[in-house]
Amino acid sequence: MAEADPAIARGATPAAPAAPDIQDAPAAQARRPWGRWALMLAVPLALLTGALLYWQSLAGKVSTDNAYIKQDMVSISAEVGGRIVEVFVKEGSQVAAGDLLFRIDPEPYRLQLAEAEAAIAQAQANVIALSNAAELSDTEIAAARSDLAFAQARFERVKALREKGFSTKADYEAAEQAVVQAREAARRAEDRQREARARLATGAAVPGVNPQIAAALARRANAELSLRRTEVRAPAAGRIAQAERLQLGQQVVPNLPVLTLVRVGSTYVEANFKETDLADMAVGQRAEVRFDAYPDLVLKGRVESIGAGTGAEFSVLPAQNATGNWVKVTQRVPVRIALEGQSPRPLIAGLSSEVTVFTGEAAGR
Repeated sequence: MAEADPAIARGATPAAPAAPDIQDAPAAQARRPWGRWALMLAVPLALLTGALLYWQSLAGKVSTDNAYIKQDMVSISAEVGGRIVEVFVKEGSQVAAGDLLFRIDPEPYRLQLAEAEAAIAQAQANVIALSNAAELSDTEIAAARSDLAFAQARFERVKALREKGFSTKADYEAAEQAVVQAREAARRAEDRQREARARLATGAAVPGVNPQIAAALARRANAELSLRRTEVRAPAAGRIAQAERLQLGQQVVPNLPVLTLVRVGSTYVEANFKETDLADMAVGQRAEVRFDAYPDLVLKGRVESIGAGTGAEFSVLPAQNATGNWVKVTQRVPVRIALEGQSPRPLIAGLSSEVTVFTGEAAGR
């Protein structure tokens, strides 16, 4: 060890450690309380500042996560019954307005159309027959009037002979009866002519067309309409959904929905805000929409309408608060948010979303 340290080897005494400066100790002790106070004040000040910033971030806007994507949906049904013979779409197909969706067997309706056309021909033949009927000519009436004139002349002769005593009472009564019968025959002939003309007359509803022909034409139009309705077409552009019953051979019942069409461009968001959030809300205010399915997607929108009633008012079984067992519950009012612009991601009906409405801004900004 002596060889390792030359100072020890020469007998030198090792130096003692330096004593602390007694004058610096009180200054260090004086600085320590100020540091504690600064630390104790900094933490609540930071919390207060954070709370103030958070409150300022919430001022002028209201939010809710009770919001869902809505889309207009059209239930497609056939207006005539029958068997499906052709299908042109499937689940998820995109269609344009007027596209053919499916076709019902048209053969029964073609037969109905043929029957209607035959009824038109029959009505036209009846009109021709009525036009040529003897009742419409004056021949029958002229003959009846001629018989009446003859009977009247014979009666006058018999009456003159009766007054001179050359005729019997029986002849007189027979001649008188013949006049009565001839007069009735002439009247019946005139009645038959008026009846025949009435059958050929046209009404004010269809002027110029015989009622029989008009009825047959109406039956043909109805048959043509039913035949056209065997082709079911899309009423608007959209996407096909719930098409599981759209199968070849499926029997279609009139007016029973077969599939659903989700209309293109009808997407909006229905946000159910608390009634306490509606104080400053107005139609036209700016809104932002975020979606649970697409966390990175934010769409702009506007308040399009504020519901006319709460969700409870439009429920199937509305709450009855007149019994006395009443607990106040914050009600929610549906607010419709119209989306602006085109979404880069597909918006599916029913997806959850979060809506923020900037109530501090004027409507339309």
